[in-house]
Amino acid sequence: MTPSGIGLGFAARLSALYAALFVLSGVQLPFFPVWLKAKGLDAATIGLVLAVPMVVRVAAIPFATRAADRRDALRATIVLACAFSVAGFALLGFADSVPAIFAAYALVSLAFTPIMPLTDAYALKGLAARGRAYGPVRLWGSASFILGTFAAGFAADAFAPRHLIWLIVGAAVLMAVTALTLAPLAGGAAPAEQAPPRRLLGDRTFLAVVAAASLIQASHAVYYGFSALAWRAQGLDGAAIAALWALGVIAEIVLFAVQARLPPFFTPLRLLTIGALGGALRWTAMAFDPPAAALPVLQILHAASFGASHLGALIFIARHAPPGQAATAQGYYAIAGGLAMAGATALSGWLYAGFGLRAYGAMALMAVAGGACAVVTSRIGAVAVR
Repeated sequence: MTPSGIGLGFAARLSALYAALFVLSGVQLPFFPVWLKAKGLDAATIGLVLAVPMVVRVAAIPFATRAADRRDALRATIVLACAFSVAGFALLGFADSVPAIFAAYALVSLAFTPIMPLTDAYALKGLAARGRAYGPVRLWGSASFILGTFAAGFAADAFAPRHLIWLIVGAAVLMAVTALTLAPLAGGAAPAEQAPPRRLLGDRTFLAVVAAASLIQASHAVYYGFSALAWRAQGLDGAAIAALWALGVIAEIVLFAVQARLPPFFTPLRLLTIGALGGALRWTAMAFDPPAAALPVLQILHAASFGASHLGALIFIARHAPPGQAATAQGYYAIAGGLAMAGATALSGWLYAGFGLRAYGAMALMAVAGGACAVVTSRIGAVAVR
């Protein structure tokens, strides 16, 4: 087989895993709370259950990513995490009491939350070795999220709410099967050559980029939490709201698709800066209650606010992480981003309750702060992002 054929096989298998991961997310995000309600949990308890992954990830992600780096076993760790996720979701399906649901979901979260940073580390390492870009592979995840959400919506009409958990289990099984097809990676640095794990936490350039990307991503909190409510209050129906959300994801997909053709001007630092500018513009406009006709244009800016900042951070990490610490670096980024999003989400609820759409102004300031961190990165000599 030719090298290009090997690369194609690797990319196709990886694309399938991203697709399966986002099908699972597309099913779980909207319908897991519906299942919890059907099990008799009230809104306050559902909120506590949904917070479990945010807490568990702080311990689960660094443990899994460091273990994968120490053993140079990214693929094996992904496969194990996917298998344990299936078992955890199945166990959750049989949980009836509130304590049992909490315990089972905590076990699921221990296995599931590290999968995305592990997969990104595996992707960036394997694709770079084959001369392929990350974006055209990752776009299948974004596309599958849309398809998964709509497909699950139709399926939910055919199932009683108490049985929706089995849709999630089925999606988890698909994820585990695709993980088994992943090709092994070439061996990395020997353990003796690997840098100490704490080196990254003392790297000002790495910390500045992680802070920049985390702030820009967290600036989406009001959008994720309250855009649908705001648009419905403006008179938009469910189909229009779904179309607006889909348009944002499609814009992101287009950026991912053309990543390999972007000119050298678009370095990781410039992508982060574009993400900050796109977020600042998008959220400032949203704060002034724009007319419905302007919303599609603002949704296209999702390619900048989310897509560009995400690509910039991941490309930087792939180039900057010391040998043997690719997964650890992705894990630190995932934790920082998760904590920033958790804080911004909590803040967004208070802001939206008190100020309505003016809450987007705080998100614009958060995006600007992320852009300032990106500028700081260039000031401290970020060779990897030039």
